[in-house]
Amino acid sequence: MSKKTVIITMSVVVSLIILFALSVRIAATIIGSGDSTALSKEGVGLIEVKGMILDSKETIRQLRYFLKQNSVKAVVLRVDSPGGIVAPSQEIYAEVKKFAAKKKIIVSMGSLAASGGYYISAPATMIYANPGTITASIGVILKLSNIESLMDKIGIKSHTLKTGKFKDSGSPLREFSAEDRAMLQAVIDNTHQQFVKAVAEGRKLPLEDVRKIADGRILSGEQAQEHKLVDRLGTLQDAIEEAGRQAGISGDPELLLPPKKKVNYLDLLVEGTENTFHGPLGLAARGMRMMYEVD
Repeated sequence: MSKKTVIITMSVVVSLIILFALSVRIAATIIGSGDSTALSKEGVGLIEVKGMILDSKETIRQLRYFLKQNSVKAVVLRVDSPGGIVAPSQEIYAEVKKFAAKKKIIVSMGSLAASGGYYISAPATMIYANPGTITASIGVILKLSNIESLMDKIGIKSHTLKTGKFKDSGSPLREFSAEDRAMLQAVIDNTHQQFVKAVAEGRKLPLEDVRKIADGRILSGEQAQEHKLVDRLGTLQDAIEEAGRQAGISGDPELLLPPKKKVNYLDLLVEGTENTFHGPLGLAARGMRMMYEVD
């Protein structure tokens, strides 16, 4: 091994050790409250879901925290999201449904609460939207790319070993066959039916009524109210006041925020490393993620 290689290797090792130590120190000194912190004031909790729904853990943590607090009489779920990945949306839906069975939860839709953003709203006690909110978009989308011709042009060849003809379906490195299309379409159709059923159950609507508008179309807040996907038109403040009324709070309810999650930078470092080294044939790596997302 050359002297230059040894020096580079040692530098990398030392850098990793310093980064590890710094991460542990930062994580240990971050100021934040845990879920064990009790709230002394009575009021209405506020949970915000903003941007793409890529993970469910933080929203579920906040819902469970407020459910345990006797001082939190109801919760407002503020949704401003174009949707996201199917599974996290379904997990949040399930948690909102559980919450609504024990305490009132009022959804307040911001400028955009579509697809997965609507999915997680459906089982709430009541849904408020602004007249111009963009919502609904009840549908599933799967976007795939093919770079086979590009690789041929630049002289790169790809070889795949697999145990079944569908194992690399959707791969950007080979032609998308009719069999691939039929198989993936069946999966998408099934996932779409799950969406329709979830909306029908959450909103207590006939399946057929939901199916009529479950073609991916977006609706304004006003249009969504006409189709019974939204209960009332109003602002975030209207939703907060409604939550207070339903919880039996007299006067303006105190707005309570969940405790900030303690940040462990070591965990973030490990998660980032895991994401970096996902296998090249993994579904996410080749862009195959079914989305409840407005496109």
